[in-house]
Amino acid sequence: MILPGRAATGTTGWQPALLMREQTLAAVDRARPVLYVHGATFPSACSIMFRFDRVSWADVLACVGFSVWAFDFAGFGGSEAYPDDPQMARPPGQPLGRAPEAAGQIERVVRAVLAETGAARVSIIAHSWGTIAAGRFAAAHPDLVDRLVLFGPIVRRETVRETPPLDPLRLVTIAQQYQRFVEDVPAGHPPVLLDRHFRLWAEAYLASDRHSAGRSPPSVRIPNGPAADIMAAWSGRLGYDPGLITAPTAILRGEWDSLTTDADAAWLMAALTGTPEKRDIKIARGTHLMHLEESRGDLYRATIAFLQGTEIAP
Repeated sequence: MILPGRAATGTTGWQPALLMREQTLAAVDRARPVLYVHGATFPSACSIMFRFDRVSWADVLACVGFSVWAFDFAGFGGSEAYPDDPQMARPPGQPLGRAPEAAGQIERVVRAVLAETGAARVSIIAHSWGTIAAGRFAAAHPDLVDRLVLFGPIVRRETVRETPPLDPLRLVTIAQQYQRFVEDVPAGHPPVLLDRHFRLWAEAYLASDRHSAGRSPPSVRIPNGPAADIMAAWSGRLGYDPGLITAPTAILRGEWDSLTTDADAAWLMAALTGTPEKRDIKIARGTHLMHLEESRGDLYRATIAFLQGTEIAP
C-alpha cells in the first residue's frame, strides 16, 4: 500500500508518499503489529522482506503470530524520490533524509499501521542507522511503542573529529555493497553470505532503483542523510537521547559487527536509563548484516523471544 504524500506549496513542506508492506497470515490477530525500520543503504524489499530459499524474516515473524509491517524511507525503494525541483535542491553539507525527517516518516507509518490494525501500540525492529531514527521516534512517542529491538545500533562515539560536507544524495554500487558484506568476516573463515544468495540480492537491490541500469557501473541512488547522521554520532552527537526511551528494549548484534562493538553496546545499555527492561544479545558468527547471513536464524529466534517477552531457547 502507498501512504499518500503532499507536494510542497507555499510555506508548507513536501511530504513524500511512502511504500508500506504487510506480511500477515489470514488467521493472525493483527493487534500485535511489528514495524521494521531499514538502515542506511537498502530498502525493506532487500532486508526483512527478502526471501532466502523462499523464506524471509517477515515470513518467520508472521508464522509465530505477528502482523509484520515494513516501509521504505523517502528516496529508497518504492517510496517517493526526492524532487529534482531546483528550489528544493540542497548544496553539499546539507544531505537529504536526516534523522528528524526520518522520525517524522516513522510516525506517519506507525499511525497508519495502528489505524489499519486497531492496535494501541506497535513494536519496532530497527537496523543500523534506522535505530537513530527509530530511537528518536520512540523517545518522542512512548505511548505508541510497545517493544523496541535495536539491531546493530549506531551509538555515540568520539572517533570522528570533523564531519566533512556531504552531497544531498549518493550512488552505491554492487561492489561497494559486497565489500560491506565481507569486510568483517575473520580471515580464513568460510563466507557467511552465500554467493548464490548475494547474486539474487544484488539483482533485487539494483531493481530497487529503476534508473540503476542507466549508470556506469549500475548503482542505486540513495539519500546521504543517514551517512551524515552516523558521522555525527561518531563525533559525539547522537541524534536522540536513549534515556528518554521507556519501552522495553533489546540490543541485538553479531560478534563480528565492527559498527556495534562490545564497547558500543555497553555505552547504549548504560544510556538506556528510562526503560524497565533492557537486554544486550550478541549472536555468534554474525556481522552488521546478519539478517542476510547464515546466522540469520539465530537473529530471528532472538527477536521473536524478545518481542514475546520470553527467554531465548538454547
